[in-house]
Amino acid sequence: MFKKNWAWALLGLIAIIIRYFADQNPEKTEELYSRTFFPVIRNVIDITISRLPFPTVYIFVVVILSVFGYFFYNLIHKKGWINKILFSFRSLFNFLGGLIFFFLFLWGYNYQRVPIFEQLILSPRPLGQDEIMREIELTSNILVQLRLNLTQDSTAIQETIAYHELENIVRSNMTANLYLLGLNFTGHPRTKLFYPEGFMTRMGILGIYFPFTGESYIDAALHPLERPFTVAHEMAHSYGVTDEGEANFIGWVICSNSDDPLLQYSGQLRLLRYQLSDLYRINPNLYRQTFSRLNKGIKNDLSAILKNKEEIKPISSELSKRSNDLFLKTQGVKAGVQSYQQLPMLANAWRNRLKGE
Repeated sequence: MFKKNWAWALLGLIAIIIRYFADQNPEKTEELYSRTFFPVIRNVIDITISRLPFPTVYIFVVVILSVFGYFFYNLIHKKGWINKILFSFRSLFNFLGGLIFFFLFLWGYNYQRVPIFEQLILSPRPLGQDEIMREIELTSNILVQLRLNLTQDSTAIQETIAYHELENIVRSNMTANLYLLGLNFTGHPRTKLFYPEGFMTRMGILGIYFPFTGESYIDAALHPLERPFTVAHEMAHSYGVTDEGEANFIGWVICSNSDDPLLQYSGQLRLLRYQLSDLYRINPNLYRQTFSRLNKGIKNDLSAILKNKEEIKPISSELSKRSNDLFLKTQGVKAGVQSYQQLPMLANAWRNRLKGE
């Protein structure tokens, strides 16, 4: 990287040019990259570094620190300020070019694929107040029945199952139920707990897919009822789904169609939270009335999740939101962070499709 050449900078530039043509031809990108080349990457990662029992992002951090150490070592031994400046510029562009190349090569071209909801021929649209109320009633009724399979009292659920067992259950359900979406994903992706506990939450995120290691991670501080859906969401990213709204949708479909009551409950509970959030934006008073009428056990679970979130405050939630919004938009996700809020629309469209409407 630090030799007298611009190889990595050139590779980064070539990757950006390929990205331009990929963006102009989503069908070809879907066929050649997302459904042909990326599954090979997915499987290679799954049978190699993902078998390590710890988050391999730690190794990535060590490698990056070593690269910087090597850079400063060489910089110090350069003679003359002109040579130091030229070396610094060349190293910077090679470093950035390498990051861009590996990001796009290992996962990023999936941003240019055909949107999942288009492949499913779904037509999501904004929901009006009456539609949201009907959806909330349906979701809450489902939750009441599901909760009885987990507990018989209204006390907030604070413990579920061991994480390694949860990860395996979610993955097996992804494999078993992806056919419902007409998707042919392959692989054995890992979603690992990230420590130190609460670090990701302080950065303003609950989970993340890290393309440079091919793994996804969730904060170890997540409430037990949030974990199943969040793992399913991150595994959707692991399979090449880039849009946050679509990852939410796939996570919800996988959870809601599972035979496991914990996954079903977690998925429907997350959907309800998004639906209530939509209602609050439209009519705060109606939101308060609706929330007060929810099943006591469900309210206690929602309150427990909120309390758990409030125990760890983000360093700067606004900075995190803006940076994530900027990143998503630069990758072609026009809605930015608002794509997270698309789940109620996608769930409604999916339910209507199943009913033949």
